[in-house]
Amino acid sequence: MARKKKPLPSLERLKPRMAASRAVCLGSFLALVLLIAIWDLLFADSRGAANWVPWLILGVKLLPLAIIAPGLLIGSARGHAWACYVVNLYFILGVLNAFEPNQRIYGWAELLLSVSLFCSALLYTRWRFQYDRKLAGED
Repeated sequence: MARKKKPLPSLERLKPRMAASRAVCLGSFLALVLLIAIWDLLFADSRGAANWVPWLILGVKLLPLAIIAPGLLIGSARGHAWACYVVNLYFILGVLNAFEPNQRIYGWAELLLSVSLFCSALLYTRWRFQYDRKLAGED
């Protein structure tokens, strides 16, 4: 027995959902970048290290986010899908930092922002593909 396809939502229903999920995604992305930058430059323990070491660590931490940034900024569905994969690194870092006594607040903030980014990017990807299918004439 063939499975009956669910009809796609209307374009009027998809547009505000896509806009809201993209706004949350971009906000979470920017907040995650700022959180990492502020924490690493102001609060990270770099006693005894050369002056360039905190900047190198910050660059390594922000490199995956810099790679996915163009896709998120232009609103690419594939860019948002890749963000779902990349943000898992920050989720893991957030969990590890949340259980360290002197980084607990930073860890929980990183954890919440990464979950928010993941969920909003996932929803945007889904709704964007549905929107594109509806524009192509599929029911």
